[in-house]
Order: sequence, then structure tokens, then C-alpha cells
Amino acid sequence: MKHPNQATLALHAGGDLGPLARWRTERHLSRCGRCREEVEAFDQVREMLPELADTPEISWNRLAAEMRANIRLGLAAGECVRSSRMPWRDVPFFAGARALVAVASVVVLVAAGMMLERPAPGTPGTANYTGYTGTEVQAIHDGIQVRQGGQSLGLMHSGAQSVIQSVGADGSMRVRFVDPETGYVTINNVNAD
Repeated sequence: MKHPNQATLALHAGGDLGPLARWRTERHLSRCGRCREEVEAFDQVREMLPELADTPEISWNRLAAEMRANIRLGLAAGECVRSSRMPWRDVPFFAGARALVAVASVVVLVAAGMMLERPAPGTPGTANYTGYTGTEVQAIHDGIQVRQGGQSLGLMHSGAQSVIQSVGADGSMRVRFVDPETGYVTINNVNAD
């Protein structure tokens, strides 16, 4: 059984709970003797201290007028102390220059990123030549071609009817051909190792 907290029991004793919370608390109190004793203790404290129920009269209009006067006085004092010179960051020229520098920085970053992302291809024998020298396996229209360096080997089957190509995650490739004359299936597997 979950008991209401002390604040809820105290508010119930004073009659200050909302309708739903009051209903839940009364339902709990009907089954729990310990919480009923605590509510009775709160009632006894409220009966012993009747002066807690009496609140002094407060003139809210007078208090609001005093607060407005204090705010006006603070603003006037701030005007007396304020410097007549504008700080550099508030000068319009420097505000525009800061925006221009920020935009120029973003443009430079984007341009540098584009240049680094896609370097210009070179020709063999130049310093920026990035030609791939490893083994390449690629599908061509009538077979598979394996290239390494400047040499290539092709496994082709001209005149094949259905060609099914599949590529493995390890760099291998498989091609299946159906010969139109015999109906035989030829399967070529090539690994990039």
C-alpha cells in the first residue's frame, strides 16, 4: 500500500486539497489507521494555533505602487551611470564586418572540403596520379573482366541469353550464362585475391 506524503495529509487536514486528490486521500484514510492518526495530529496542531489562520491585511495597491516607484528609480539611476560611448560591438560597421567574416569563413571551409573530398585526377607519371594498382573485378556487358595494373583477363560468353551477375562482400563476382543453342548453364566465379 502506498501512503500519501506528509504534505498531502497536512493539506487534507486543512481542507486545501483539490477534489480528485481529496477523494484519493479519503479513500486511503478509510483503510489506513496510521495515516488517519497523522491527519488527526495535524488537526490538533491547527486547533492549538488559531493565529496561523489569521493573515494580516495587505494593501496590494500600495505594494504595487511602491514596486513601480522602485523600478523607475533603478532605471533612472542606471541612466545616470551609463557611459555615453558605444562599445565596439554595438557600432554598426563592426557588426556588419563580423557577419562578413563569418560568411567568408564558411565559404572557405566549404571550398576546402570540396577540394579535399574530390582531388583532381592525374595522369601516370605525375605527382598527383591516383591510379589504382591492385586487382579490379568488374562486370562487363557479356562477362567478367579482371584487371591488375595494365593487364586484363576477360571471361566472356557472347550470344548468351540470360546473364545473372552477383557480387560478394569479399570482392568476388559470379556470372551465370545460359547458352542459347544447348541450354547449358555456365557459371564463372572470380575472386579479387
